[in-house]
Amino acid sequence: MCHYCGCRDMPLIRDYVAEHERVTGLADDIVRAIDRDDLEQARIAMSRMAGELESHWQGEENGIFAVMASQAEYADHIVPLVSEHRELAELLASADVSDPVDQQRIRDAVPELREHISKEEDGLFPASLTALTGSDWDAAIAAWHAAHPGKSLISD
Repeated sequence: MCHYCGCRDMPLIRDYVAEHERVTGLADDIVRAIDRDDLEQARIAMSRMAGELESHWQGEENGIFAVMASQAEYADHIVPLVSEHRELAELLASADVSDPVDQQRIRDAVPELREHISKEEDGLFPASLTALTGSDWDAAIAAWHAAHPGKSLISD
């Protein structure tokens, strides 16, 4: 994980990274619960993860993704990220933690999630420092607020 460019000092990026950390923690909780055959806890963690991701994805897609996709050099990088969001959302909505096939799908999804996060945190977020204008940041932050009603950014 990169800590050199300074993007994590931006309140919006800092919050997205914090959300990523909560989501990966929940993903690990799901796998551990499945491993100990605590399927109810796995279901609870999946539900929490889906809820966390719903607002996270809305903020990203309507904010930082949208403003970066408006620039030709970044547009092609955004499409697969959104597709990966949809794939994980479908898995979370359809997986049955009591089904061994779905248990394996969940296990397989965890490293894929980490790879997805790396694309954002080590690629897209650092690029945003030089790619976005002040009005772009304003739009991205407004989208975060719209996706997280009643909440404030960490440094607000």
